[in-house]
Amino acid sequence: MSFIMDLLLLATSWAHVLLAPYTKVEESFNLHATHDVLMYGVGRDNLYKFDHNIFPGAVPRTFIGSILLAWLTSPVAYIASQWGLLSTKLDLQIAVRLVLATLNATGFMLIRRAVCRRFGRPTGLMYVLLTCSQFHLPFWMGRTLPNMFALFPVNLGFYALYDRAPQSQYPTRRSVDVAFALLTFTAVVFRSEVALLLAPLAIQALLLRHISFMRLIRVGFLSAVLSIGAYCSLYAETSATVERLALTVTIDSYLWNQWPLWPELYGIYFNVYQGKSSDWGTSPVHAYFLSHLPKLLLGSLPLAVLGAMLDNRVRALMYPPVLSIALLSCLGHKEWRFIIYVVPFFNVAAARGARWMVIRRKGGLFGRITFLAAMGILALNCVITIVSTRASMANYPGGSALAIFNDQYADQHAAQVHISNLAAQTGASLFLQSHSPPYIPSITAPATNDWVYNKTESLSPRDLTASTPFTHVIAESSAEFVKTGRWKLVDSVQGFSRWKLNLPRGGIAKVLEVPLHQWLSVLEMETNNQLYILERAKQDDTCQN
Repeated sequence: MSFIMDLLLLATSWAHVLLAPYTKVEESFNLHATHDVLMYGVGRDNLYKFDHNIFPGAVPRTFIGSILLAWLTSPVAYIASQWGLLSTKLDLQIAVRLVLATLNATGFMLIRRAVCRRFGRPTGLMYVLLTCSQFHLPFWMGRTLPNMFALFPVNLGFYALYDRAPQSQYPTRRSVDVAFALLTFTAVVFRSEVALLLAPLAIQALLLRHISFMRLIRVGFLSAVLSIGAYCSLYAETSATVERLALTVTIDSYLWNQWPLWPELYGIYFNVYQGKSSDWGTSPVHAYFLSHLPKLLLGSLPLAVLGAMLDNRVRALMYPPVLSIALLSCLGHKEWRFIIYVVPFFNVAAARGARWMVIRRKGGLFGRITFLAAMGILALNCVITIVSTRASMANYPGGSALAIFNDQYADQHAAQVHISNLAAQTGASLFLQSHSPPYIPSITAPATNDWVYNKTESLSPRDLTASTPFTHVIAESSAEFVKTGRWKLVDSVQGFSRWKLNLPRGGIAKVLEVPLHQWLSVLEMETNNQLYILERAKQDDTCQN
């Protein structure tokens, strides 16, 4: 049973990667950094080719996660290519995301193990079912957001703190040290908001006497210093040597060519001290509790409340994540990904509540009702997830457009395509530039590997038409190009617009008369043209026009 539960977690994360293989702009830094490390290595001679030097973002981000992901992907890519499973750069992008999804699924497997040990196997099963039936966490755990790199060590810390016997009041000293070291490392290197989860956990550990104040300071200080990157004296019996620790300041200063650079500290200065995060919008103070958390948890939210009411171990588990969300609510700019780390805590609490409802199925009418309610919550989770996944599959028109373009002109030499801003933001990543170098040894370069993919911003149709070398354009509109007579429309790519209800007229009675096999047509996904593939007309075609 344990193997099946773990396999379900892994299969769910892989399914989301395979169903929606393209990426969006918020994933691009780490995705392209992983691409560059895979293709070029980290030697100084190739750094000028890295995407972050060509298109620098507003705030520097750490390369540590991307480097580790690239190193983990390299042997996987080699083995997959030997088996004939990897032959293009898009395949390599999918491999990168599957490796990240596997890493995060492993973290959830460890939490499942801790839940089974502390609350019993039925609660562990409910935890798995609730996690897999949600949309946001399984969908994003294979995506190269910085938060998804942070999620794995946070879950390892969760496992270290809570993997103990049912009646055990105290985790081992080593487990507490490991947990706080991991959380400190994550806050320093990957995502600074993890500090707002670390602080309540530390206060709780002090109040419950799981760790002394001086030991907590020592663990936190050493973890922070080693994570930032410092000089450490290593003393031998006869001599002393000094070795530089290659962590965030050392690695990121080298790759960004700025000394000294601590990306997360710079991010705090830019977003919090200077208040630049507000440029991306602000939300009311209650947004996390009333909007983002229900969206992340779906049916787990009421079940978590029930679990906390039933079990004092669950109540103790819930105090730190709730306080963490309250602290984050003080910041004006809010996004669901900033609180993604609390989802496993809530799911454990929800699993405890769901188990209570399920085991009462033989307890008369009330027991049957609670059992059906638990099953109904799981079913509703699955319906929402299926609908959301279906919409997301159609929400990456840039990736679809570039993949179509690559296939349609695969035999053409010297194509030069301009990629519009929308296309670049919705999936047209470096991994889809399959007809231009660089290539890794595992991938055989196509015969037509002399293409140029260009993402220069703010070029108007007039600019792209007049005296430019572009042979093709992936644009957000076609009319302005076609009316010049110098471009012809080749194809259009649709993207998700909205869901529409096709309810029969006549009220509820008519709805109930709809045959069961036709219920799927009641909810219809609407799409519209979002990108257009255009080809420069040949001179003869222009004359005819």
